[in-house]
Amino acid sequence: MRIPVFDEWKNQTLDEALYLCRELVEDATFPTVKRWREAGGKVLGHFQVYFPEEIAHAAGMLPVKIRGAPVEPGRADSHFGSYLCSILKTSLEVALTGELELDLFVSHPICDAARNLAAIWGRNFDHPCQILYLPQNPNSSHSAQYLCDEYNRIKRLIEDITGRIVTDEDLRLSLAVFNDNRSLLRELYDIKRETPWLISAEDAYCLVSIAGLIPREEHNDLLRTLLPQIREGSARPQDRIRVVFEGGFCEQPPLDLVRMLGRTCYIVDDDFLIGLRWILEDVPTEGDPLFNLAEAYLERSSYSPVQHDNRKPKEEMLLERVEMARADAVIVAAAKMCEPGLEEQVAYTYALDEKGIPYFVSEFEENMTSFEHLEMQVETFLENILFA
Repeated sequence: MRIPVFDEWKNQTLDEALYLCRELVEDATFPTVKRWREAGGKVLGHFQVYFPEEIAHAAGMLPVKIRGAPVEPGRADSHFGSYLCSILKTSLEVALTGELELDLFVSHPICDAARNLAAIWGRNFDHPCQILYLPQNPNSSHSAQYLCDEYNRIKRLIEDITGRIVTDEDLRLSLAVFNDNRSLLRELYDIKRETPWLISAEDAYCLVSIAGLIPREEHNDLLRTLLPQIREGSARPQDRIRVVFEGGFCEQPPLDLVRMLGRTCYIVDDDFLIGLRWILEDVPTEGDPLFNLAEAYLERSSYSPVQHDNRKPKEEMLLERVEMARADAVIVAAAKMCEPGLEEQVAYTYALDEKGIPYFVSEFEENMTSFEHLEMQVETFLENILFA
């Protein structure tokens, strides 16, 4: 039986439900995770960008996306070098302070800084800290089977921790739950692209982000209830520029930054928390569920600077995102000290220049609190387009 951890939004107005979602996303004490643990549930924390949450779900664990937090890394600073991105430090900070308790931590070698993350966590906690090795060469004909085997390794570890054997039928049931979730998230992004005036940028962000904090069944119930209400909204379109935000694949911009951008333009597509939306289509439930999940990661997936797939040139994927969203401009952002993100900015801007698509280049940090100067720059950029 699943443990409900977030039902405050039920029987509330749309505005109140969205407010509660925003509050939960910004709450660095992880109340939903605490409720899950207090009821006897086990928690798997996984660092950015992608993790096959269906495996943890099938074992009865709560998969939690480790994405940093709006806190100062007072304790964690001493565990890292100075010139590293903030998300590494704040993620460890909430664990060191006891706000986030896990039974298993899984990281990925997505960059030079993150490749040592599991070892750093492992020196500070008693629970297992593992690395999931996603294929370095997804173009290999053996990559799907390799990844299936890697998923099997993680599954066996999860079984040891939970004391529960995960059967193929368990996995198929979880695939079905997550397929429903993927469909609902696609519907949310349809609203962003087709009628962006019906939902604010910050609310759309929080409706995605909350998926990494609560069981997927609860997230599905939330979206099934709120999305029809959002579609029925009475807000009118305004004369705003349609913008794609690129650069939120790992460290997340502060919600106040998303809110500020939403005041000045319509964010009609983005890569915020792309790992939660990595698989773009339903994963087949027939056949070997782990192989199907591995194949979907490779063949039915989005893109990010930390996956190198010759079939998915990232600058071409960005141009496709811009075209599908009918965007007028792009905000090409990167977290400070993020080597993959900063490197891709070069390729993105060259591609946008070739197509004559206006863009604004910027950096952010999850703990930044002042946005006045950035807001003025963004407004000037957008006004130049609007009145050109």
